Amino acid sequence: MKIGFLGGGNMAAALIGGLVDKGFSGEAIEVVDLLAENRERLAARFGVRTAATVGDGLLACEVIVLAVKPQQMRAALAPLAGCLQQQLVVSIAAGLRVADLERWLGGYRRVVRCMPNTPALIGAGVTGLYAGAAVDEAGRAAADRVLAAVGSTLWISDEAQMDAVTALSGSGPAYVFHFIEALQAAGRDFGFDEASARQLAVDTVLGAARLAAASPEPASVLRERVTSRGGTTAAALDSLAAAGWHDALVAAVHAAAARGRELGEQLGGSAAPEA
Repeated sequence: MKIGFLGGGNMAAALIGGLVDKGFSGEAIEVVDLLAENRERLAARFGVRTAATVGDGLLACEVIVLAVKPQQMRAALAPLAGCLQQQLVVSIAAGLRVADLERWLGGYRRVVRCMPNTPALIGAGVTGLYAGAAVDEAGRAAADRVLAAVGSTLWISDEAQMDAVTALSGSGPAYVFHFIEALQAAGRDFGFDEASARQLAVDTVLGAARLAAASPEPASVLRERVTSRGGTTAAALDSLAAAGWHDALVAAVHAAAARGRELGEQLGGSAAPEA
């Protein structure tokens, strides 16, 4: 399978690295990017073929991954409109709806919309995927193969839920990083130096996530097992509850999903999107 990338930024590099690690040949990957720095870096690191503009190399690929910024997508797709035949188009741009991508591609309909997250950079991502109506099982399998190179995948049957995927897992790492920041700050309050506070915070989050992943039990049960009545953990959780932490986080995820819908409507409108 030949795979093309329109855009050679960090997420494209993560996907290419994951594919190469899984046995794909760099020579079977074409990257189109305006920046010579990106092209040179990817060619040197992975042995991929590169080009500054869309040409026969990209069009010869069976899968074309759209890895440019959402605000730049319409202009980036213009050279592809009317040129596609059987290629599967996979978008990893946040917020952009399948119908808008199809329209910008001149009515081409073999489009899959994906939302990976930044842990994909270390092969530990999770990606939500939604296939347009014209995508067959072979197309879904090809898209899954590309995104599974950097982590787990989850297919969504209703595109409206992609905004929720963006809010939960796409933006989710930022919530976790913020939580780590707070734990580190508390550690510094108790006199730990920066390195020690960071180790305690990061390793605690990492270990808890691994335990949750390895256990068949819900997170609520795991939480209860750490919480002794009248103990230190109970005191901390009572403080969080009094501050409305749980409801605030749920509301934050809903706010992210709402913003995702707004961005999709703005970027997919008939007028050219603003930079």
